Amino acid sequence: MKTATVSLSLALAISGLTLPSPVHAADAITDAIPADNAPRFTGRSGTVCGKVERARYAEKTEGEPTFLYMGGQFPRHKFTVRIQGADRAKFNPAPESLEGKDVCAIGQIEPDSSRAEIVVTSPSNLKIASMR
Repeated sequence: MKTATVSLSLALAISGLTLPSPVHAADAITDAIPADNAPRFTGRSGTVCGKVERARYAEKTEGEPTFLYMGGQFPRHKFTVRIQGADRAKFNPAPESLEGKDVCAIGQIEPDSSRAEIVVTSPSNLKIASMR
């Protein structure tokens, strides 16, 4: 599979803050994992990057999670970012605003059926990226 190259000047954290320096951001994403390859990296910590194909706030589901589906079109996607309802208020703007954007999630990559997921609890673990 083709590996995505992430050009980083990761300009913004989801919280709207700019990163301390482009050098720091580039160092953090040097080994970015494309979202469609994330299932191969379950059990490891890492940075998974890709386009958010669909975003969904499941307010009627237990825990009121928000899902960011990446690595292919829903429901055949390969990677999900999950934000629990208890952590949702930390994100401004709301996570669904990331639909259609290139995003990197930083954390523990866990298996989820034939997919992979990272549970994000803080805006500092979700970055908007420029993908080439």
